[in-house]
Parts: sequence; C-alpha cells; structure tokens
Amino acid sequence: MKNTILVFGDQLTLENTALEAGEVGRDVVLLIEARDTGPAHKIKRVFHIAALRAFAEELRSHGWQVEHRKLGDTPSFETSLLDHFSQKKPATLLAMEPNNWSQQKCLEAVVKKSGVDLRITPTCQFVTSRADFLESAKGKKRLLMEAHYRRMRKELGILMQSDGEPEGGAWNYDSENRKSVRDWKKDGAPRPPSPVTSRRPRGPLVEQAIADVEKWFPDSPGKATDFWLPHTREGALELLGEFIKKRLPLFGDYQDLMLEDSPTMFHSIIAGPLNLGLLLPMECVKAAVSAYKSGKAPLAAVEGFVRQIIGWREFVNGVYWLKMPDYIESNGLGAKRPLPKFFYTAETDMNCLSRTIGEVRDTAFNHHIQRLMILGNFLLLAGIQPREAHDWFLEMYIDAHEWVMAANVFGMALHADGGFMATKPYAGSAAYISRMSNYCAGCKFDPEKKSGTGACPFNLLYWDFYDRHTARFGKNPRTSMMVKSWLKRSEPEKEAIRRGAAEFLSNLS
Repeated sequence: MKNTILVFGDQLTLENTALEAGEVGRDVVLLIEARDTGPAHKIKRVFHIAALRAFAEELRSHGWQVEHRKLGDTPSFETSLLDHFSQKKPATLLAMEPNNWSQQKCLEAVVKKSGVDLRITPTCQFVTSRADFLESAKGKKRLLMEAHYRRMRKELGILMQSDGEPEGGAWNYDSENRKSVRDWKKDGAPRPPSPVTSRRPRGPLVEQAIADVEKWFPDSPGKATDFWLPHTREGALELLGEFIKKRLPLFGDYQDLMLEDSPTMFHSIIAGPLNLGLLLPMECVKAAVSAYKSGKAPLAAVEGFVRQIIGWREFVNGVYWLKMPDYIESNGLGAKRPLPKFFYTAETDMNCLSRTIGEVRDTAFNHHIQRLMILGNFLLLAGIQPREAHDWFLEMYIDAHEWVMAANVFGMALHADGGFMATKPYAGSAAYISRMSNYCAGCKFDPEKKSGTGACPFNLLYWDFYDRHTARFGKNPRTSMMVKSWLKRSEPEKEAIRRGAAEFLSNLS
C-alpha cells in the first residue's frame, strides 16, 4: 500500500529524511500551497511559492509521484491534507520534523482527525538535534549562545587545531569585525559588489508565481514583481559561491556597518534559501572554511560567518523549541505601546528608520545589524508590544519563519524573555548609529544632542529606557554602568530627557 510523504514548504531538499524513508515509484509526495499562512510580504510569498513549484519539478525528474496542491485548490493547509487522506487513503504519513510549532500542531490535529498513522523522521536542516539541545539545556536558568557555539565547534571539529584549541587561538574575532563608517572611509574599501540576484533572469514559473500572489494576496505589503532571490537549489548554490568568492573576504571587517546606498553590504543573503532547505548548514560552513584554508578569506571573516550558521542559527532554533508555545507571549519588560504605522510606510523623520523600513518594504530584506540595532533597538526603547513586533518581522522578511523570529525578537532584540538568552538588552543611543552608519548625515535630528529641540529620539529614548528600568538593570553587571551614569545626571537634565521622550512617544501613533 502506498504511503504519503508530506514535504512542508520550508523543507525543500532531496536530503529530506522523509523522502529517504520512502520509496520512489511507490509513495506519493504531497506538496501544499496554502492560503492560510498568515500575513506575508508579497516578495516572500513569491519566493515560497516559486521554490515549492520548482521543487515539485525536481522531485518528478527524480522519479517521484507528486501531488501538488496549488493556491486555488483549497483554502487551508489542513483542508488540503484531510482531502488528500480521504481520496488516497495512505497507509502511513511520513514527514520530517516540522520546523515550526504551528506546523507541528496542525499535523497532530489532522492526524488525530483522520486516524492515519504518522511517522516522523529527524530533521536534516539543523546540525544539532532537538533532543541534544534540550538535554544540554536541562537545569539551566539562562542559556548562552557562546557556550553552545564552542561546544558545536569542538564536536564538529570546525576551525579547531589538533591540540583542541580554536584556530588562531581565539574563539571569536568580534573585535576585528566592528569597523565603523570612519574606518570605511579611511580604508578606501571597495564598494560591495551587487549580488548575483540582481542579474537573475525570470522564467515562466516565477512569472506565474508573481501573478498568483497578486491574484490571491492583493493586500499584502510590497510588490510581487520586485522578487529577486534565487528559488532553486542551483540558484542558491550560485549565490553561496558568489558570496564565498566576492564578499566573504570583507564580510568580517564590515559586517556591522550600515550604508543607506548599499543594503546588502558584504552579507551572504543566503538565509532565505537556507531556511527553505535549498542549502544545508554544513555545506555553507565547509565552503567558508575551505576559503580560509586556501588563503582566499581571512580567519576573522570566516569565523564570523561560521558563528552565524552553527552558533546563532542553531541556538535560536533550540531556544524556540525549548520555550514554545509560551515564548511568543513573553513580555518581561511590560511593553504595551502599539506598533507605529510608519513600520509599513517608512514615513518618519528619523532617517535611519525611514531608510531601513523603506528597504524592507521594497525588498523584504535588511541585514542583521539593521534589524537589531535600528529596528529592534527602536522597538525596545519605545516599549512596543513584543508580540506585535514579532508578527511584523515574521510578515515582512523574506527569510523569516516562526522558529527564526521568536528567539531573535523576544530574546535578543526586545529582552522580553527576561534575559533568558541575552545577558543584557541590545539598547543603543544615537552614538552607535552615528558611528556604524551614514544615516545621520541625512537626518533632521542631531545624534550628538541629548535633549531639547533637534535631539535625536534615540538619545531621548535610550536614557528614558534606563530611567524606566533602573531597578532591573542597575543590578546587571553589564548595564549597571549605564544606570549609574543616568542617576548621576542633574534633575533638570533628567526632566528634560523625560519630557522629550514622552512627547516623542505620544506622537508615535
């Protein structure tokens, strides 16, 4: 009797372990395009749909029987799955571990309703198994990414010396990877090359995906016709290769830099394809390590990239599965302010926010420092409700998935989990933005002014944040200095900052 192999839309790899557990020529692979996936940027929708349709073609070329349910077939994922069970009556449903909690809950509910036997196979999209991560987290009140990262390096033998010490004698090279705008100008660094994605031709499959997104999701943000990311395994490998060759050598130096006329900088831009399964984590790591060993990229750049893959990516996934489902309701700082409307329009006088939000509105992408130190920083300091912030990130970014955004937003950006995965809030004043970007030169606000007319709102909000949370952060060794600095200020100065922050916040909505 035939089995059904369910492949979720973010598991698009031939190394999917559910496929490996099935049998070509006997079992049916089920692919579902659902209309009930929640709000999403049109470019993100095109990416997911085009990638799924290309994978269906790839499966058929390898001899698989494929049942591909498209957007117009049924309105919901659950309905499609139940309808398939009713028509095909499979002996067993094979599925690789879902990447997201909502997928898992849906799968469990459908199987319960239908009575079909379910067999779950381990994920191939992460290096650390969920069981191993949960075991390593037992009994710990707080998790540190650095501890996880070092354990992964040792276990995998990545950038390790024969004596068990890290390559180059240090575990990370953050101090070498923080060049500022001043350094950029002084170095006379080359302009970042335009990503290969900007030259990618469109075929009929992409054009049809664009038309379908405009038909079924006319009110979603963005323009479907602005789709730009590769949607096939072949295109993803090309993107990875281009990064390793052209951008990785300078990635380390300038990975924290933000330039308003160069949104992708030297970043890899592979998170979208990687999170759909078009690339696998270890092949990305090995490509970077190979570049270092052959002398084509410096250790600091390669280590920084490796840390993003087997450090942060694995860590935020582990925290997600450790803490769900309650994690996305975290609000440890009691933030209650609604998300400002300009997060969709980019209509704000703050140039850094306007530029960054404008980029994500137009492309569904920003690099990680823009997300953390412009957007996340503002949302933290302004006291925006964490769930609203999380939902916006999930909606707007081409590489965003539930498992990606939960720990990144509730844990790292907004400190809403009470410090479970970050020892301090990622709060920054205008000084950081001025040092690490060229946004301030085109802004009406003065980054050096702390209060009064023309003062940068980031300065007002930064000190107002520590004023509101003095009791909490005064005891934290990583933030106590900022609290002490605030407390030393004169009362008139404190009042001026409080008034300025209150006035700015009152006008947000």
